[in-house]
Amino acid sequence: MTDLTMNETLPFDEETTPPRVSTGELPRRAEIRQLVTDAYARYRDNDSGTVADYIPVLAQASPDLFGIAVVGPRGRSFEIGDIGARFSIQSVSKPFVFALVCDALGYEAARLRLGVNSTGLPFDSLMAVELNVDRTMNPLVNAGAIATTSLATGATRDEKWESIREGLSLFAGRELTVDEEVYASESATNLRNQGIAHLLKSYGRLYFDPDEATDIYTRQCSLDVTVHDLAVMAATLANGGVNPITRRTVVRPGVCRRVLAVMASAGLYELSGDWLYQIGVPGKSGVSGGIVTVSPGKGGLATYSPPLDGAGNSIRGQLATKYLAERLGLNLFASVPAEGSVPT
Repeated sequence: MTDLTMNETLPFDEETTPPRVSTGELPRRAEIRQLVTDAYARYRDNDSGTVADYIPVLAQASPDLFGIAVVGPRGRSFEIGDIGARFSIQSVSKPFVFALVCDALGYEAARLRLGVNSTGLPFDSLMAVELNVDRTMNPLVNAGAIATTSLATGATRDEKWESIREGLSLFAGRELTVDEEVYASESATNLRNQGIAHLLKSYGRLYFDPDEATDIYTRQCSLDVTVHDLAVMAATLANGGVNPITRRTVVRPGVCRRVLAVMASAGLYELSGDWLYQIGVPGKSGVSGGIVTVSPGKGGLATYSPPLDGAGNSIRGQLATKYLAERLGLNLFASVPAEGSVPT
């Protein structure tokens, strides 16, 4: 498996152009707009990767689609490309549903029931369930995500589903709806997720009927979004749980930092270590081609491009995110020496 993003060398000379650091605010509007435009121009002709086809309807997506959106903590947005294109949210939904469950149950109770450690294995791995005593491991792989969905507020399937749909709509700042074609296609091909749910039930690590939990999870992944929606959702996590557009509180600030910690360690599946090493920002990818990244206090960045690498992550999205993270100062680990400090 080749990760094109992590192998690319960017023409960014830190000796002559000091990188921005994660403290402070985003650059001025004109600079952000220019950087987003530059990132789009730089990668829009990259034709690497393959559109996902294990869910049949996803194979219909055009490989040429590409959009970038940045939303700041005060609601400023900078967007380019196919920003109106609608696509299913897929696994990008996972950290936001986890946030809703943490907010409802408490983040410590959620940690004990779901786990927060990386698996080092693919997102749909059955082996990860069998090898690890905690079984679910974390809420960003499928086993943990289905368990997370099973903990959603509500006593019935309909109540749980509505609490998830309403919660993700609050994150996006608009009413989200299900793409019924995607939902039908996924429902016809999700036998592996059904198996994972029943396996978790046998270990006492699922908290609702396994078939109904899988169905709710499938609906959750089939919600229709745009790259703008994802950037607003990411910016809400960056803004202490307050949507920067609507100014409504979605989750508590303490929830946000726990969710971001899990995103940082597990958001890109088995390549999460490479992602954090190279990009240094909590992120989450989805098989339809979306990626969200969250820079606490600075804002949210989202990309959409369907062609994926071998790990199921958007190639253009990874490249654009790396480019912008360095130039917008999003990397949480970037720093400069304190003024007047003396090397030792």
